[in-house]
Amino acid sequence: MSSNFVASNQTRSLRACMVCSIVQTQQRFIRDGCPNCETFLDLTNHADSVQECTSQVFEGLITLADPGQSWVAKWQRLDGYVAGVYAVKVVGMVSGIPTFGVCDYTGLDRALPDEVQDNIEAAGVRYIPRDGSAQDDDT
Repeated sequence: MSSNFVASNQTRSLRACMVCSIVQTQQRFIRDGCPNCETFLDLTNHADSVQECTSQVFEGLITLADPGQSWVAKWQRLDGYVAGVYAVKVVGMVSGIPTFGVCDYTGLDRALPDEVQDNIEAAGVRYIPRDGSAQDDDT
């Protein structure tokens, strides 16, 4: 069984998925893809896609052992995902909308490719910005 947790000596190569915010090493994304988004991101064995759909710039880490039972997972909208380490906020863009507030990180305001955006939409996935700007519309 493969673990979605990251050893502390691998922090320099960590990246966060811009869709689900799971944090893995770049090599793990290339080797195994994203455990939550692989069906529509198709990252396995595609280093270019990993560069486009993940970010090295993120804030905070959350470790989830049982996302289905965790109030933190529900609060961060991670309760449908696999156990692992997740970023609290991820820098990046989807549909041309900055996903880190005003983006204090000059030059990092890149968007997911149009093809990836189309795949997300076709998969019926509701994109939730992982920058903390998402409003709770479940009420």
